[in-house]
Amino acid sequence: MGRSFSGLVIFVLKRLVQLIPVVFGVATITFIFTRLAVRDPCAIWYPKAKPAVVQGCIHTFGLDQPIPTQFVNYLGQLLRGDWGNAPPSLGSAPVLPTILSQFPATLELVLTSLFLMVVIGIPLGVVAANANGRIADHLVRIFYLSGWATPTYLAAVLLAIAVGPVLGLPVSSATPPPYPTPTHFSLIDAALTLNPSNVAYAAAHLALPAVALAFLNMGIATRMTRSSMLEVLPLDYVKTARMKGLTQAWVLYKHALRNSLITTVTVLGITAGGLLSGTVVIESIFSWPGIGKYAYQAIVGYNFPGTVGVVIVFAVGVVVANLIADVLYGILDPRVEWR
Repeated sequence: MGRSFSGLVIFVLKRLVQLIPVVFGVATITFIFTRLAVRDPCAIWYPKAKPAVVQGCIHTFGLDQPIPTQFVNYLGQLLRGDWGNAPPSLGSAPVLPTILSQFPATLELVLTSLFLMVVIGIPLGVVAANANGRIADHLVRIFYLSGWATPTYLAAVLLAIAVGPVLGLPVSSATPPPYPTPTHFSLIDAALTLNPSNVAYAAAHLALPAVALAFLNMGIATRMTRSSMLEVLPLDYVKTARMKGLTQAWVLYKHALRNSLITTVTVLGITAGGLLSGTVVIESIFSWPGIGKYAYQAIVGYNFPGTVGVVIVFAVGVVVANLIADVLYGILDPRVEWR
């Protein structure tokens, strides 16, 4: 297909078409599991209601119909943009508008975490590769192995208990910010007010959940950068750069790192999809107003339409993240053709 722009467009369109069976499969599996998990959700939503109220709930949600019929009806609703409503006991809020209003907060959290992984993880990988086998390399290795070994919830709890109070950072975002939120991106909304105190407020609330989400995966950026740099540093063009009298920093970051980032950037793109699922724990602990927190509330509240909707969004996010990773890989490596 070549390296032309049209080849890239066709490649992206093909991958986007692949979203259709992915969404269908995810919706099918999630729908079946939610129906098998609880046979009579109305009895849970209305534990003390009269039988007539429970029966009315069953009829309203179509639970008195065969499961295949329920599934076909649900697919029709998805295609029309109607993702259902939360149970009346949970407020009857429509699922799709709720997800759309809360997704920007989750996207902001994920992008901030990726930013931290890049600005901290990649330089640490360069330091470790340059000090291969020495003390700095061992210290960096301890750092990223600690990140891998620490469960997300444990890192979040430790940050909330030990770090937040010491640095004066808020550990909860349950209180709405003191400024309008038209975009639902906290930093953007704060910047739109042209008030530095609002920006500081937004950054302070974002700091702990972003660090907690990034900590587990930061080691991936560090490890991949270190491995790639160790492969590049012995090559002739790096040795030639050193022989020209260039500074060590210039050789490392201008020559070696530039050519070793292909694998790291690709892995980070794939990791971005996994960060979405990590937001369920992080947002619940820090009361971050995103779809991760909404997913947790939907699961524990037996909000089946909300659960299926969030899983679909997570699945689409993983596919899109992988697509971006493939595109970046092709851009960074001119030998790759769009197929």
